[in-house]
Amino acid sequence: QVQLVESGGGSVQAGGSLRLSCAASGRTFSTTTMGWFRQPPGKEREFVAAISWGLTRTYYPDSVKGRFTVSRDNAKNTVYLQMNNLKPEDTAIYYCAAAAKLKATITSEYDYWGQGTQVTVSS
Repeated sequence: QVQLVESGGGSVQAGGSLRLSCAASGRTFSTTTMGWFRQPPGKEREFVAAISWGLTRTYYPDSVKGRFTVSRDNAKNTVYLQMNNLKPEDTAIYYCAAAAKLKATITSEYDYWGQGTQVTVSS
């Protein structure tokens, strides 16, 4: 199994920035892609970003391109999500996830999930 723990969430005004962290432990050798998803209140969970564990391939939806950046530190088994120019519509619970396949961008492709961290953006 893989255990994932998110941190770094909080409240920020529109236009501000936050950096989320996800620490992975356990059987991380099987992980190929690390991803970030978010779930606004009353809405479905949506893809935010993904990065290949061994390489530096990254994937983003249009809603966050140019504002969010995903990165990883293999030595620390940690992935990060840098969020800049935050908007009220970015308010959601953000989840870290691990997948055993390359280029995973949908929820069903991920095998393990963190507990989530709340991000609130006020106007």
